[in-house]
Amino acid sequence: MPALVLLGAQWGDEGKGKATDLLGGSVDYVVRYQGGNNAGHTVVVGDQKYALHLLPSGILSPGCTPVIGNGVVVDPSVLLSELSGLNERGVDTSKLLVSGNAHLITPYHETLDKTTERFLGKRRIGTTGRGIGPSYADKINRVGIRVQDLFDESILLQKVEAALDFKNQVLAKLYNRRAISAEQVVEELLGYAGHLKGYVADTTLILNDAIDEGKVVLFEGGQGTLLDVDHGTYPFVTSSNPTAGGACTGSGVGPTKINRVIGILKAYTTRVGAGPFPTELFDDDGEALRTIGGEFGVTTGRNRRCGWFDAVIARYATRVNGLTDFFLTKLDVLTGWEQIPVCVAYDIEGERTTELPYNQSDFHHAQPVYEYLPGWSEDITKAKTFADLPKNAQAYVKALEEMSGAPISAIGVGPGRDETIQVNSFL
Repeated sequence: MPALVLLGAQWGDEGKGKATDLLGGSVDYVVRYQGGNNAGHTVVVGDQKYALHLLPSGILSPGCTPVIGNGVVVDPSVLLSELSGLNERGVDTSKLLVSGNAHLITPYHETLDKTTERFLGKRRIGTTGRGIGPSYADKINRVGIRVQDLFDESILLQKVEAALDFKNQVLAKLYNRRAISAEQVVEELLGYAGHLKGYVADTTLILNDAIDEGKVVLFEGGQGTLLDVDHGTYPFVTSSNPTAGGACTGSGVGPTKINRVIGILKAYTTRVGAGPFPTELFDDDGEALRTIGGEFGVTTGRNRRCGWFDAVIARYATRVNGLTDFFLTKLDVLTGWEQIPVCVAYDIEGERTTELPYNQSDFHHAQPVYEYLPGWSEDITKAKTFADLPKNAQAYVKALEEMSGAPISAIGVGPGRDETIQVNSFL
């Protein structure tokens, strides 16, 4: 039985939650392997809509065990609030497993995130201000606080004091802010310990044993390929690795156990936050995509920047992730356009390229080169097979598949759980 990675092939918000939820009934474990509560998934089940920020989407699938891996940074207050909200709606959350090696987002991480972003002014990165970057920075600097530290008060106090030694100097002397009390931070964190202890486990051992036993494990990335700290549009990126390699380091499962890597592609392109975006639209088409597609951040509520499909980015995602399949989402949003532009290359100061420039300045100046595909006006939300789609919609999907470099195995034709065309099985 397979172990699969499912990740965003653009800048995030591609509809990973829908894809994960679609597979959830056939999957034994769904693992979130990176990111924090700066990434959100919207999952529609029947007439119910669920906005998940930190929890794996598989938590909505009975029989599936959701896992928060060691590569995630966890805000305990957000996690407990999200669990409480689902419990109130009748969702069973008792199977959740949280890695004891996952790092915590503390109150001082959030303070530093917001303070630093304000200080940068027009040079700001566009973070969500939720402390994700500072938490990952502490992890790399080896002054981070892990979930397991909640259960040893003396160790927790020592680690918080060590982390705040430098941070309080920065807050007071650079940002003119009051120092943060280590004792108050520890008191708040200890208040979460009892609520979280029953969820904490050696998830690396559990997941490897599950794969060895033939169970299906799905690794779910947050954000998207172009927000990867190593392979994205740096510095306008997240602080972790949502690309396929991150699934291994963020879960403790080796690459030889991964069978398939599925990239989620929106039928157009969106982005949240600052940074270059070659196909971004500033006209009525952009506003129509935003309105029809409901392009507002699940976690932040911010308007998403909207543009036409970018095949250069899709090919890049195929390459750096080793994608075996695509799941194309929100095809229905494009219904009604007479012609649909698709970016097939970039023009950079008179030079045409079909590959993503590795040079940041070149990418910043890239201008899209478009081909125009005929649109369709028919309602496609009731389509159950590929043949049910209008001919022009079929041609659009086939063109994107050829340009992107991997087969499109599923197509989203509406927001609902059942509004998906399965072309090829992922399992």
